Formats: sequence, structure tokens, C-alpha cells
Amino acid sequence: MTLSTFLVEDNKTIRDNLIPALEDLVGAQVVGCADSENEAATWLASHAGEWQLVVIDVFLKQGSGLGVLRTCRQRSATQRAVVLSNYVNADIRARCRALGADAVFDKSRELEAFFDYCNDASRSAM
Repeated sequence: MTLSTFLVEDNKTIRDNLIPALEDLVGAQVVGCADSENEAATWLASHAGEWQLVVIDVFLKQGSGLGVLRTCRQRSATQRAVVLSNYVNADIRARCRALGADAVFDKSRELEAFFDYCNDASRSAM
């Protein structure tokens, strides 16, 4: 079973590299992308049961990944919200967890752990 994934990332280069990596390394199917808080909130609201994993950057073109976390806080128990950002410190990690993030990863230091987490999520979705 593929892991239906929604990606919230404003950097096109990162999106263009992360999508095939998720597909190849995790078996994810990226069902949509957004580069702003409003776009992500709209998509998540109109596709409430159609995703299993949302990957969220903290800093976006408009708004914040923290706002996206608030939007998907009422998700089902089978849906996971993960933060993947270059700007992870103890404060950001705590704020993301308080807003309902299942996990928080630093893009520059924790990519392997991020993909391991996604693989675990994919196996759990079966």
C-alpha cells in the first residue's frame, strides 16, 4: 500500500528532490503540494480523509507551517503530521509538538531519521 502524502514546502528545488525521494525510498504517493499556509489549509480541509502523511516546512512563502499544524490538528488517528525544516531548534521542536506534530526533523541533519519515520508510517498504513 502506498503512503498518500501531502507536501507543504515553498522551495521548488527541495520539492523537486523530496518528491522522488519519498516515492523511491518510502513508496509514498505525493497527492498534492502547497507552498503557503492558506493553500495547504484549503487543500487539507477539502481532502480531509485522502492523505496519510503531511510533511510540513516551518517557514513558507505565506504564513507558517505552525498554522498548517493547527489546521490538521483534528486529523484521524491514522494520519500523521511531520515537520521537516532547516530551522529546527529546541523551541521550534517544542512548539511543533504542542501543535500536534507527530515528529520534527531537521532537513540538514536528520534526513535519514525522517525517511526511517516515513517507512515506519508506510508499514503502519498497511
